[in-house]
Amino acid sequence: MSKILLLGGGGHCKACIDVIETENIHSVAGILVASDDPSRELLGYPVLGHDSDLPALLANAQAALVTVGQIKSADTRVRLFNALAATGLALPVIASPTAHRSRHSSVGRGTILMHGVVVNAHATIGENCIINSQALIEHDAEIGDHCHVSTGARVNGGVVVGERSFVGSGVVIKQGVRIGANVVIGAGQTVLKDLPDGSWLMGAAS
Repeated sequence: MSKILLLGGGGHCKACIDVIETENIHSVAGILVASDDPSRELLGYPVLGHDSDLPALLANAQAALVTVGQIKSADTRVRLFNALAATGLALPVIASPTAHRSRHSSVGRGTILMHGVVVNAHATIGENCIINSQALIEHDAEIGDHCHVSTGARVNGGVVVGERSFVGSGVVIKQGVRIGANVVIGAGQTVLKDLPDGSWLMGAAS
């Protein structure tokens, strides 16, 4: 198994570790945390250093994954992903064995498909995305780079979600709706119409 370095040591990292262990393709080499994080280990894996140590750690890594979470802003995940991509290091797709990924779908590098995810035929998911537990990405849907589709969300057929957007837990997006870039949709919303770039939706949309 190839050794994978994880960038980010919070709650999302714990969930990623569980998926990586279950997938059983990579082994966790260690974790890189923020400079103000005093942690020495996480779920039994060592914290190898902080942000400033990234260049030295990458020199000995075989693969890496951004394991920082994303809600209001994708900026930190984008910064870390771009730093990794610039090195030419392997940025694998990580997929739980309980996720269904259609062979007719496309998933970009550095994306994680967590437990119970369904990615249906002709769906397209970009780079550095989180498709969280039990989320549905239906046929012909398009998810841009650096997006987080959260737990139990339903992205229906033909939906387009722009880059750096967040789709909260339990959100349902009607088929064919277009969501702009840098959009934040709060938990439990039903989205029945298009949302422009930069929208924040914390109440019902119809």
